[in-house]
Amino acid sequence: MATMKDIARLAGVSTSTVSHVINKSRYVSEEISERVNRAAQELNYAPSALARSLKVNRTKTIGMLVTTSTNPFFGEVVKGVERSCYHQGYNLILCNTEGDNERMKASINTLLQKRVDGLLLMCSTLEGERIDVFERYPDIPVVVMDWGPMLFTSDKIQDNSLRGGYMATKYLIDSGHKEVGCITGPLIRHQAQMRYEGYKRAINEAGLDFNPNWIVEADFECEGGYEAFNKILSKGKLPSSIFVCNDMMAMGVINAANEKGIKIPEDVSLIGYDDIHIAKFMSPSLTTIHQPKYRLGKAAVETLLKKLEKETEEAQVVQLEPTLVERASVKVLNQ
Repeated sequence: MATMKDIARLAGVSTSTVSHVINKSRYVSEEISERVNRAAQELNYAPSALARSLKVNRTKTIGMLVTTSTNPFFGEVVKGVERSCYHQGYNLILCNTEGDNERMKASINTLLQKRVDGLLLMCSTLEGERIDVFERYPDIPVVVMDWGPMLFTSDKIQDNSLRGGYMATKYLIDSGHKEVGCITGPLIRHQAQMRYEGYKRAINEAGLDFNPNWIVEADFECEGGYEAFNKILSKGKLPSSIFVCNDMMAMGVINAANEKGIKIPEDVSLIGYDDIHIAKFMSPSLTTIHQPKYRLGKAAVETLLKKLEKETEEAQVVQLEPTLVERASVKVLNQ
């Protein structure tokens, strides 16, 4: 592999002159610059990204940790992150934690050793965790995406899940439903708890009764929604509507209902949460709460770059607001 010394020898100039031409760090006459560039081309010289990163103390690389899930929500967020990195001239290293705490910590160590400029974390296992390694790298900015309280300093990008849960439940109530069930995510997770709190707020505001048989905690996956619907069904009469706290569980509910000959929305109305890409292709197409996944990824990258450029010192919280997407899975009763 050719070096700057090889180029200097072929062009008949000093190594420092070659460095100034290639790095554009000082004015060099047009005639000499042309000689250097021609020599570099002849020798197939490729500048070392590692050497340059050591010189400027930047690798133009961002590390991202994400929890494994069958939920395409994560893939849609990663797409926003990757595209934003590309437009900003950064590379992305993606690590999958498999939901394992030790693997998560090992991945963080690996990314820091590879001298990433900053970290994006989208791991539910981080909630309430103290990550000691961050104390050894105080200059590496960290942005946490879509999860709850952290025991380390970081910027945070989150969806307003409390408002989203309230909007979903209120939509069912405004559509004439007085029987509203809820299939929650795991309530140890901040976002699942906030969506459930939004549900309770709307129920209380409307003066409706809570029926514990219609409230089931599940796992944010298709299988969890499937089992939760069958659990509600086993306890007796179904409610006229159910707020399912993410679209993946709603898919499981639709499958379980089909098996039992229960029609949606004729027999029970459903509203989901996330608005993943396939939600509109379900049968029936799913009414849901849209979470701005691409903007979540884009905002995370922009926030991290602001920290890298020292535009702000304080930890920032960026909250993205959900919106309602009406499709075909909710029957209006009050018309």
